[in-house]
Amino acid sequence: MKKNKKKKKSFFGIVKKTLFNDNNGKEKSSFSITEVIIVMLISILFGVIVGYFINYSKSDVNKDSNLSEIVDTYSNIVNNYYGKLDKNELSNAAIKAMIESLKDPYSNYMDSETSNEFNESIEGSFVGIGVVIMNGENYNTIIEVYEDSPAEKAGIKAEDVIIKVDGKDVKGLLGSDLAKIIRGQKGTIVNITVLRNGEEISFDVKRDIIDLISVTDKIIEYDGKNIGYINISSFAANTYSQFYKSLQALESKKIDSLIIDVRDNPGGHLQQTKQILSLFFNSKTVLYQIQSKGITEKVYSYNNESRKYPIAIMVNGGSASASEIVAACFKDNYKKAIIVGTKTYGKGTVQKTQSLTNGTTIKYTTERWLTPKGKWIDQKGVEPTINVEQQQSYYDTPTDDNDIQLQEALKKLKESN
Repeated sequence: MKKNKKKKKSFFGIVKKTLFNDNNGKEKSSFSITEVIIVMLISILFGVIVGYFINYSKSDVNKDSNLSEIVDTYSNIVNNYYGKLDKNELSNAAIKAMIESLKDPYSNYMDSETSNEFNESIEGSFVGIGVVIMNGENYNTIIEVYEDSPAEKAGIKAEDVIIKVDGKDVKGLLGSDLAKIIRGQKGTIVNITVLRNGEEISFDVKRDIIDLISVTDKIIEYDGKNIGYINISSFAANTYSQFYKSLQALESKKIDSLIIDVRDNPGGHLQQTKQILSLFFNSKTVLYQIQSKGITEKVYSYNNESRKYPIAIMVNGGSASASEIVAACFKDNYKKAIIVGTKTYGKGTVQKTQSLTNGTTIKYTTERWLTPKGKWIDQKGVEPTINVEQQQSYYDTPTDDNDIQLQEALKKLKESN
């Protein structure tokens, strides 16, 4: 004997019965007062929502009256100006003028060439063959070939002189102009002719993605101690992975302490900075704070890792933005940290970039960043705990021995062990 199951009445079932069933319908049925009330309430709610969006749209149009004037001006010039016009130049000029009107040193408009250079530096990679060249009197000399690069695989070596690219003589074509014709689309072939020991040799090289190196490391033996050293030249999209690899390699060699050198590091990806800092602090630690339109948000470490050994952060006047976040975080949070060098640059803002369809890019400030303790260092910088001015001899001939900032960091780390 089958039991009759009571059917549940959904909202859509009620509406369907209301809208599509009449006295001749197969599903003729009456409605309860409850069902009628539900339908009425839903109808009222739907009307309120529609009305809200209509009113919102009207107010939004009013808010954008300035934008309407810009569009009208552009249209009037295009339609009525007596001479020839380049629409791209016209729109680019308007965008550039808007950015410049902000009067913010960190908000700017970049043309397509500058955009490409900026994107390469911030992404940490480019498409090419993997060589470093030095300008010569007539031709460029290769001074470095990246390990495992297309150039190395093809057989190109340091000290080779580039004389032709795809069969064309490149005499007098120096710097970025030569780089432009060597670079191209990933997977395409470029023919490089070099002069080696008086002999011309040609190589077919397949272009590929080349990772820029932003992190280098080494062990410095100092008075019986193994002190790890990591230099971060910028915070690109691949900096964290490089840093983590270096840190693991150094720790596998049982370092007693660590130096993180961010001197002359202009900054970069904020997310990369957060990932690196999270290697040293647990999830209860405030790494930095972000402030936008009066709202302040504390940014915490996402790891539960921590290190115990002494750490020195090396800074100078060229350490800016993300580099200052690193210095401030260690200064506020790490018990065995020292900050060695000179006062940092003092950039306490965060920018957003937007690529435009014509290949240009705009960059504009959207937020402030604060130290873990809530201090805004803009135009003030982060003060080192140990102030050391670099000597001119280091800039003339940079070595570890005449780098007095490094020597002071090594000395203090040795004393803290």
